[in-house]
Amino acid sequence: MKISRRTFINTSITGLTGLTLYRSLFAERLIHPPVKDPFELVPLGNTGIKVPLLSAGTGYRGANRQSNMTRLGKDKFEALLHYEFERGIRFFDCADTYGTHPFVANVLKPIPRDKYILSSKIWFHSGGIPEKERPDADIVINRFLKELNTDYIDLLLMHCLTQSDWPEKFEKQMEIMDRMKEKGIIRSHGISAHSLDALKACIDNPWVDFVHARINAYGDAMDDKNPDVVAGVIKKLHDQGKGIVGMKLIGNGNFRNDPEKIDKSIRYVLNLGSVDTLIIGFEKPEQVDDYTRRVEETLKVLSYTA
Repeated sequence: MKISRRTFINTSITGLTGLTLYRSLFAERLIHPPVKDPFELVPLGNTGIKVPLLSAGTGYRGANRQSNMTRLGKDKFEALLHYEFERGIRFFDCADTYGTHPFVANVLKPIPRDKYILSSKIWFHSGGIPEKERPDADIVINRFLKELNTDYIDLLLMHCLTQSDWPEKFEKQMEIMDRMKEKGIIRSHGISAHSLDALKACIDNPWVDFVHARINAYGDAMDDKNPDVVAGVIKKLHDQGKGIVGMKLIGNGNFRNDPEKIDKSIRYVLNLGSVDTLIIGFEKPEQVDDYTRRVEETLKVLSYTA
């Protein structure tokens, strides 16, 4: 009986027979990154930055400088951040809209700066943050540096872009970020894409060092209902050396309580071979342990070739 790749990925692996079959189907497949540990550092495209396969988001249900993480309260959120770092997470994803900069800065303050990766996002749209003004990128980034208590930001994004003409619309901001990159104030720049058109506009764009892309096995909260369509664009970007940060792994929480869907989504995304790191918005330590275990189990059944 012939089993298609899609049919197999959408079927749960149970028992030794399923495990053996899964290994045989992917034994010859080159999958990136070539690691077995979710926290081993791997290249983020050609940015020169290394990230773990499993990383931490801080903006689940984030808007107006709040998120589910800030709503935990200072003590619980900072305890969670401490646990994430102790567990092995070294990449923390922030944004102006999340309001998490000071929490992350406080937890990471005693840790040498070269031991972790920070990303943050500039919000240029109306709404989303309390202020009506939208200053230029250099003004915003300088504020970010103070809030994050750092001399530089590893990954700086323009947040939630949806239009295909964003390179023309934000040309001035891109030039500002280029100058700040030359000065070492930011190490790389990119966008978080929230439409297929915006994602496609990154192809052949030399300014884009990396992309935050929405990807899961079900097309939930993604740029196309067919995940393979998005995956095809992601592959083109990754083949061009652009780093890919995968977000919305569980459909913006739509199947957060469905273990089977979570596992299938992890398998689907890891098997693409073009997603460098997975951003998960953890809300409690048990989730960190749970996703670590799930990623570890998936890595065991995938064949990696360095």
